[in-house]
Amino acid sequence: MKLLLISDTHLPVRAKDLPAPVWAAVDAADVVIHAGDWVSVDLLDALEARTRRLVGVFGNNDGAALRARLPEVARVELGGVRFAVVHETGAAAGRERRCARAYPGVDVLVFGHSHIPWDTTAETGLRLLNPGSPTDRRRQPTFTWMTADVADGDLRTVELHHLPPAPR
Repeated sequence: MKLLLISDTHLPVRAKDLPAPVWAAVDAADVVIHAGDWVSVDLLDALEARTRRLVGVFGNNDGAALRARLPEVARVELGGVRFAVVHETGAAAGRERRCARAYPGVDVLVFGHSHIPWDTTAETGLRLLNPGSPTDRRRQPTFTWMTADVADGDLRTVELHHLPPAPR
């Protein structure tokens, strides 16, 4: 099963649309996971229409229309791997321990908010993944998103993808 992990798209505030390579990843994915801060419901509608399966949550910049359609935390089993998706996890310091306590029984936690890519594993085995942002890199050198494969109860080949900013 092929997964696409995105977050913090902030459309249309930070970009008018997702970059073409991200749309290509949407088309190739069996499941798209969005960890919040969509900003406009239009992207939710577009992803629901275009992807086979969408798992998403609302973020701190998402208004009433998105909050009415998305949970704060989503939990789903994909290919035998137990995922939780949330927008915010708090400060980086102590994140693994804090999230392992907050999400028992979860194999992978996908989160956003910071726009900073993150891939670590807690002592409990919980894998924490933040795909960064494909549209708002903030102080990061590139725009980012992640893809992963899940098979036989195992998360495999997590890959962070980079798209450099356009030359001015």
